[in-house]
Amino acid sequence: MANTTRTQIPAEVTDIYDRTLLDRVTPLLPHGQWAQIRDIPRNAGTKQINFRRYSNLAAATTPLAEGVTPAGKQLSVTKVYAIVAQYGDFVTVTDILTYESADPILMETAEILGDQAALTLDTLTRDIMVAGSNVRYANAVVGRTSLTAGVDLPDEADFDAAILTLKNGLAMKMTKMVNPDTGYNTHPVRPCYIGICHVNTTPILEKMNRFIPVEKYANKADVMEGEVGTYRDIRFIETTNAKVFTGGGAGGADVYATMILGMHAYGKTRVSGEALKNIVKPLGSGGTEDPLDQRATSGWKATYVAKILNDSFITRVEHVIS
Repeated sequence: MANTTRTQIPAEVTDIYDRTLLDRVTPLLPHGQWAQIRDIPRNAGTKQINFRRYSNLAAATTPLAEGVTPAGKQLSVTKVYAIVAQYGDFVTVTDILTYESADPILMETAEILGDQAALTLDTLTRDIMVAGSNVRYANAVVGRTSLTAGVDLPDEADFDAAILTLKNGLAMKMTKMVNPDTGYNTHPVRPCYIGICHVNTTPILEKMNRFIPVEKYANKADVMEGEVGTYRDIRFIETTNAKVFTGGGAGGADVYATMILGMHAYGKTRVSGEALKNIVKPLGSGGTEDPLDQRATSGWKATYVAKILNDSFITRVEHVIS
């Protein structure tokens, strides 16, 4: 068991100690904000969710014969299954640390674990989204391993191709997103496709002729957190947690994935009441495993799964940045 002791948290210099701890820098975590949310009821007897998608009917172009009833059509449904899993982590602190340290150790630990939980769920969602079958390699190269540093940067042609892919796939534009403050309720957004890019990609986007930075929007009322600008139908959100295939390109170049998605592209599921919990075991709660009340723990546990629901509604541009 990895105990956090005075070795990891050294004694404070009390004459200059500032009780206001430095703000921790955490990444913007946007990947789950445009998902369908379908939770599994508690005690439902299963960890599996079934997303159902009905197929469109083809155009009925054959003229009706007088007095003759046509054959009609049958509805068809596609089922997409996903199985919820548990994730979690914890920190152990000693009794000496809690009564010697001037820091509110358990409160700080809970906040740090909250950041870790958010990063974990965002990363799980991102890795599902980036596994979709639609991909455009910058400069129209043949594959990820052919992307060359200093050559295959993303440009307007790549994003034009991404937009065309979504339109041909009948992807609807986003009109709502999950409220990042609640993690559940939705609120409306101006119709668009959503682009999620790495902060290292943003300077390249800003050099495109038709890119409009957020500072030049005529109406800034519905600017989303992390939004950096628009290219045609795409509103770009930047994050440090965008997918990077480290060393995946030619000569070991890092390959960045900029995702473009429409409405209903993917979903996420939790078990109701078990979405995310902070679990604190105070000193004295360990029974015979901690006979001298020397250890306390703080941790988190979540149930979660993300799943692409329609490959036609999500694509990505893979590229290098320099």
